Amino acid sequence: MNLMYQTERLELRVLTDTAAPQILRFHLDNQEIFEEYETDRPLQFYTEKFQKKLIQCEYNMAVKQKSVRFWVFEKGKPERIIGTVSFHHINRGYYQSCELGYKFDHRYWGRGYARESISRGIRVMFEDMKLHRIEASVLPENTASGKLLRNLGFELEGVKRQSVRLHGVWRDHELYALLSEADASQRGGEA
Repeated sequence: MNLMYQTERLELRVLTDTAAPQILRFHLDNQEIFEEYETDRPLQFYTEKFQKKLIQCEYNMAVKQKSVRFWVFEKGKPERIIGTVSFHHINRGYYQSCELGYKFDHRYWGRGYARESISRGIRVMFEDMKLHRIEASVLPENTASGKLLRNLGFELEGVKRQSVRLHGVWRDHELYALLSEADASQRGGEA
């Protein structure tokens, strides 16, 4: 696995702690939107110091191929993070699976960047990492994410009842999955 991949319009990179200011800006610019779908953050999350520690941990996990977070940039514009695509809980052995997570700056929605970057990440997981299965969990009311996953070839397998505690409430999530044998043409989005 490499630490940087490209698509027609984007670059996906595993970052080092020198990118902490950019990462913090990405989270602050989208704080209200992201927090609606994510677990509660510790108070220090929105500090450069916390982001630096977090990215150090993420980098080490990527090198060990335990978890990979790609930060997404438009080609030729390395100053602004526009999104992130992560493949976490990488399980080897009999499972050869992982979980997909993603989020994009709201100013870049509707341009196909999520589809393009997730599609490239899927290829990395299936071709480079030799995984068999990728899962993604989505809140039922997040219809845009459900549609995106279906367009990428994921299939809805069911509902994980009360699977995540969000803002003090146990919430159901729809479980989607994609198998490596799935038709690659369903993933589309980049060359």
